[in-house]
Amino acid sequence: MRTETTDPITGNDVKDLDHAPFVMEGRGRDGLKIYFESEQSRQVYLDVELERLDGHSVQAFNATTGTSMEM
Repeated sequence: MRTETTDPITGNDVKDLDHAPFVMEGRGRDGLKIYFESEQSRQVYLDVELERLDGHSVQAFNATTGTSMEM
C-alpha cells in the first residue's frame, strides 16, 4: 500500500497521521491511503470524486486513458 501525506485539497503536509482523516483508494499493494488535514477537506475530496464519475466509471476511465474497454 502506498501512502500520501499531502492533503490533495489544501496542498499542505499532514503532520498528525494518528488523528488525521483519510480515504483508502484501491486495495492491497496497489492501494493508496490519502490523509487529509480536516474532515471538511476529506469531504470535499469525496464530493469531487462523485461528481466526476457521475455513476459512469468505465466512461470516465476510458476518457482519461484514451483506451476503450467493454464490460
